[in-house]
Amino acid sequence: MGEAREHMVGEVTLNYRIDGDGGEPLVCIHGVGSYLEAWSGVVERLKDRFTILTFDLRGHGRSSRVKGRYEIDDFVAETLALADRAGFPTFNLAGFSLGGLIAQRLALTHLPRLRRLVLLSTVAGRTPEERERVLARLAVLQAGTPADHHTASLSRWLTEAFQEKHPDVIAWLRARDAENDPDCYAAAYRVLAETDFGGFLDQIRCPTLIATGEEDVGSNPRMARYMHDRIPGSQLALFPGLRHSILIEAPRVVAETIDNFVLNTEPAHG
Repeated sequence: MGEAREHMVGEVTLNYRIDGDGGEPLVCIHGVGSYLEAWSGVVERLKDRFTILTFDLRGHGRSSRVKGRYEIDDFVAETLALADRAGFPTFNLAGFSLGGLIAQRLALTHLPRLRRLVLLSTVAGRTPEERERVLARLAVLQAGTPADHHTASLSRWLTEAFQEKHPDVIAWLRARDAENDPDCYAAAYRVLAETDFGGFLDQIRCPTLIATGEEDVGSNPRMARYMHDRIPGSQLALFPGLRHSILIEAPRVVAETIDNFVLNTEPAHG
């Protein structure tokens, strides 16, 4: 991957990378408790045809461990500042999980910046029961540690077959997750748990692809269909046999999906 760089936005230092040169601009936003390397498998497959910006969200990876309450518009502003830094007046945007919520918010507030939007394993239109479940996970997380949360979540994220076949990846994920700052993790998870743009999605008027794993219980196919029904002209892709962590378990599938959507289809007009 590209060389690590830093950029200050206000008081926050953001760790970021640019991969590729001269292709379609693509900004990728990772999920809660994650880091830019989550996109590595996707970036490796796309960097010949895209110029790709990946970065650590505030409180994550090697970006500033900012304390206190996070708001989704903080994430949006920092994403746009890095896109400016990368020289992307307009760009394609892919967001995973919390990153997909940030991407929805960016599309709702800064639509002219976007070429195409890819919403991966993300949420909208939660039912009361789904909202209760994610708020319960937030409460457990606030009382425990990222390591506890990791252990409890592993089989929501990855299939057992993948876990058995790739113990090295599981060990790496466990080590990386243990590095998370508990306060920052909880601050970001609160944004994930409490944010829902379901009622506003019809305002997103750029070509949009929604994708999730068929076996993802949190960012489930019902929610993906809900988003697809509300975002005009959007496309829907459901990945058989996959749970939540599609960037880790199936980067080839994700890369091909993004590649086909951005490069091989005619832009929608109107």
